[in-house]
Amino acid sequence: MQAKAIARQVRMSPRKVRLVVDQIRGKSVNDAYAILQFSKKAAADPVGKTLRSAVANAQNRAQDSGDVLDVDDLRIATAFVDEGPTDKRWRAAAMGRAAPIRKRTSHITLVVDTKDVDTKDVDTEDVDTKE
Repeated sequence: MQAKAIARQVRMSPRKVRLVVDQIRGKSVNDAYAILQFSKKAAADPVGKTLRSAVANAQNRAQDSGDVLDVDDLRIATAFVDEGPTDKRWRAAAMGRAAPIRKRTSHITLVVDTKDVDTKDVDTEDVDTKE
């Protein structure tokens, strides 16, 4: 069961947020929580908030359909950061000039899904191999 959460216009550069999102992509939700809790990056807070929202969305969706969802079975299926609108400001510079200031924003998207069955666990002794 998939669930998605999007945090829009987070007041942080996408380049900085991608450093944190790259660490948790493909991990289980519990591992991602641990990574985000001990991360020194400031982007760990909005990413963690988005992850908690995605897990809550999955629980609500399972509850609405009458299924039982264990949070331990969830993993981060998709995680990416897009660039949001940039606020443009000006700052006074030398000799009457103006220097631009770009205040960047980002959109964080996380999709959680239940873990797939591993195909490596299937016995391969019954399969005929041709040499």
